[in-house]
Amino acid sequence: MKIAILGTAYPFRGGLAAYNERLARQFISEGHEVSVFTFTTQYPGFLFPGKSQFIGGPPPQGLNIFRTLSSVNPFTWIRTGLRLRREKPDFIIIKYWLPFMGPALGTVARIASGGGRCRVITILDNVIPHEKRPGDRLLTRYFISAVHGAVAMSGSVMDDLYKFRRNIPAALNPHPLFDNFGAPLERKEALARLNLDQSFSYILFFGFVRAYKGLDLLIEAFSDKCLRTRKIKLIVAGEFYDNEKPYLELIENRGIGDEVSLFDRFIGDDEVAVFFSASDLVVQPYRNATQSGVTQIAYHFDKPMIVTDVGGLKEIVPNGRCGYVVGADPGEIAAAINDFFSSGRRDEFITNVKEEKKKYLWSKMTGTILNIYNQTVSNDNKK
Repeated sequence: MKIAILGTAYPFRGGLAAYNERLARQFISEGHEVSVFTFTTQYPGFLFPGKSQFIGGPPPQGLNIFRTLSSVNPFTWIRTGLRLRREKPDFIIIKYWLPFMGPALGTVARIASGGGRCRVITILDNVIPHEKRPGDRLLTRYFISAVHGAVAMSGSVMDDLYKFRRNIPAALNPHPLFDNFGAPLERKEALARLNLDQSFSYILFFGFVRAYKGLDLLIEAFSDKCLRTRKIKLIVAGEFYDNEKPYLELIENRGIGDEVSLFDRFIGDDEVAVFFSASDLVVQPYRNATQSGVTQIAYHFDKPMIVTDVGGLKEIVPNGRCGYVVGADPGEIAAAINDFFSSGRRDEFITNVKEEKKKYLWSKMTGTILNIYNQTVSNDNKK
């Protein structure tokens, strides 16, 4: 089939780009023709909280990526829509994560599918965003009403979709493994690369830092007296999208500065394996979430996890088998960390992680998308 993917890709960085590029490769490996259409401008500079939106280095080999769409220039919405309409893919995949993108993506979807043949299928990271703003529902409704089918990556996202639209072919398919970051390293080598003491065990908080991700809860938990006698250190690897001062003050006030290693920067794809290979336990202390790519990176590297009982996180990490599901509370997080190390759960959890991750193959995601496409065609034939 001829497939177009519209969304973030090289030269833009981050999990959205990694996802779209990995999805494209999976479809190509299954014999389909795939083109990726990405942004000229994703976010205006004043709206982007990080240091850079772009990644260095050459473009990924084997992928056709075209920069055509500006999120803030309606003329490019029309041009991109008309180009896709001329190229006549069987269907277009649009990953949706933020209402700000609703006007651009929704307009392209309408124009591209206007001839009646091309279907538009969205993969929903979020329907209702973590950090709500005025107009979110209106912008999301504009986008959702323009698509023909949907794949939700968690049950909570599926529930949110049905608040906007029920008359749509839709399916639940969790985030597949992020298996595009290379093989694990030997722990000794990974710790040496990070210049970390090999006599300690390490907990990892990974990804950009925003208030909803609850790093402050983890810092509070890590300072709990039940953990102070253990040889454990905390790695925080990711760029601060929030003001970092309150976090640094919290670390200082709790007297744990020597036990926290901060890597305040964007972590490139070639470094991901180093941080996960150095760590014994991955903690996602989120205050709210739908799903997270960090979970699927942890699965790829066979790492047990602690996640909070929010959104779809609890759907992905079986409590007591692959890690712990706890409340978004420092005391509960600290108790889970303590149990992991005091009860010797590491080997047991790793064995279970290796079995559990078999559920999250990319072939299952492409199969779900193709099934949704077939449902949209069938629905059209019935009209």
